[in-house]
Amino acid sequence: MNVVIYIYNGVTALDSVGPYEVLSRLPGADVKFVAEEKGVIVSDTHFLKLVAEYDISEINEADILVVPGSVVGFLRETRKNNVLDWIRRIHDTTRWTTSVCSGSLILAAAGLLQGLEATSHWGTMHLLQQYGVTPVARRHVRAGRIVTSQGVSAGIDMALFIAREIVGEEKAKAYQLVLEYFPAPPVDSGSFEEADERVIRIARRILERDALKDLRIMDLVRNAQDLLSLGRR
Repeated sequence: MNVVIYIYNGVTALDSVGPYEVLSRLPGADVKFVAEEKGVIVSDTHFLKLVAEYDISEINEADILVVPGSVVGFLRETRKNNVLDWIRRIHDTTRWTTSVCSGSLILAAAGLLQGLEATSHWGTMHLLQQYGVTPVARRHVRAGRIVTSQGVSAGIDMALFIAREIVGEEKAKAYQLVLEYFPAPPVDSGSFEEADERVIRIARRILERDALKDLRIMDLVRNAQDLLSLGRR
């Protein structure tokens, strides 16, 4: 099972590592972390770094493609024609093409979601509409062999869904147990629909701060309009 996880500077680490923890356990799994250029990839916090051992010129097919999201780095990826062309080529070979969080915007920019339902992080959900996509506020959304998921932890849900489709429910449950994945947070505000207005306002300020930290000066100019719209619905 050839699993390709595309990573890029500014990526949200758990968006890639969460699905990896599940999909790496599939029978015969061969997981490759791939970037536009191989080497060290800096996450959106700037603390954690991942390593891409392959660049996109070296990978021509995948059984499963995972495109993770980011606070704002996804905007850069949606404007890279070489990356979007590569995603389209890989999608032609996959059994499953997937995304986590704002990674769905990268799939949408590649033209893979037009006319379909898809999901994303609540802060970027509305941006799907500009690509002719119908936004749906669910943990994960299947459209044929494409599965999009919401923010961060939803990537684990998406990967367990894929695992269940491949190896069956009992073994997918075993993967879940191995990971001891049974979310029970001490606070209850993980869903935009259930969060109160004060918490939402604080969350928007956090997103804006994190976005500014990740953007370079030229990106600030180039992405100013997108940045202003990140928190709007």
